[in-house]
Amino acid sequence: MPKEAVFTMKLEPDLREAFMSEAQASHRPASQILRELMREFVQRQRQAREYDDFLTQKVQTARASMQAGVGIANDDVEAQFAARRAQVTGRV
Repeated sequence: MPKEAVFTMKLEPDLREAFMSEAQASHRPASQILRELMREFVQRQRQAREYDDFLTQKVQTARASMQAGVGIANDDVEAQFAARRAQVTGRV
């Protein structure tokens, strides 16, 4: 991928020195490491946002089913699974 953009940032001199030293020790250009870090950050953010969207949709679907009278109350679900657990463990 061609590199056409320039990214300038301010940071503490100690951090820059430590980063440059570690980049040199790993025999990799600092710009390459920063690009990898940026890609990883973008990927993590997208995954987190997609998961949040997934959970939001699940909650909205559950709320809509409860409002439509299709859902099951939490107390009923708890009672059903307590009965199942008792049956599986032999404590009927």
